[in-house]
Amino acid sequence: MAKSKFEYVKQFEVEDKCLPNCWIVIRVDGKAFHRFTDSHHFVKPNDDRGLTLMTRAAQAVMEEYNDVVLAYGQSDEYTFVFRRNTNVFNRRGSKIMSNVVSLFTSSYVFHWGRYFNTQTMQYPPSFDGRWVLYPTDKNLKDYLSWRQADCHINNLYNTCFWKLVQESGMTPAQAQERLKGTLSSDKNELLYTEFNLNYNHLPELYRKGSVIIRKQDTDIIEKNHLDGNSSLSSSSSFSPRNSVSFGYHIEQTPRISTKIDVLHCDIIGEKFWTDHPHILSFKK
Repeated sequence: MAKSKFEYVKQFEVEDKCLPNCWIVIRVDGKAFHRFTDSHHFVKPNDDRGLTLMTRAAQAVMEEYNDVVLAYGQSDEYTFVFRRNTNVFNRRGSKIMSNVVSLFTSSYVFHWGRYFNTQTMQYPPSFDGRWVLYPTDKNLKDYLSWRQADCHINNLYNTCFWKLVQESGMTPAQAQERLKGTLSSDKNELLYTEFNLNYNHLPELYRKGSVIIRKQDTDIIEKNHLDGNSSLSSSSSFSPRNSVSFGYHIEQTPRISTKIDVLHCDIIGEKFWTDHPHILSFKK
């Protein structure tokens, strides 16, 4: 690019390169989504169309950026976790965040008709974003646990709130007053005694949110190594049985797949991380 006397203005740009060896987390959040959901007649407290559309937009982000090893979503927000050693956009925080938010928003609009059929979008939705660095695996796991705990707390409250409004005929103000100061146990009791609803029987999508991961393929790459001075003609047939008789050793290496899976499960306990150890050790 040709230089000009105006090029000095680049000196005003702020360097926002993320620290190395840290998990880069981008959280996308709906702006004024209460108004958006009311204007588009979302089902309360949970609209399957809206939740599935959010996940479809998140999948578009993961399909574009292979360095995203996990995404977690609930309500009108989605979190994207970039691997610790990613060098996407030279680790420039604002660049990563703006691209993720832009693609997520455009994908939400692009796929709207697939989930809302003939319902016309009344005005364009808006999402904001933030980026945070987490230096340890524990910090990252605690962050994701915080978001899933938030999903449970909000969904339990909203389930009670809308039951009182929709089925008991309360006004929103009355329902809010009724729930003021109640504990989780009180809300569970309210749902069971007044509406014959066991909260734990609600879909896990509502109670736990959505987790998108890159599943580890079960395919095995077999690498053959000669032991000692043994040799084998390239024309000879090879099998594990032959490998023993000819002194071969088979090294088995798991192949990582780019297949994306959507789960609705607990990520606060250790079982999730034990079942999917490749997430924290994911290498490109």
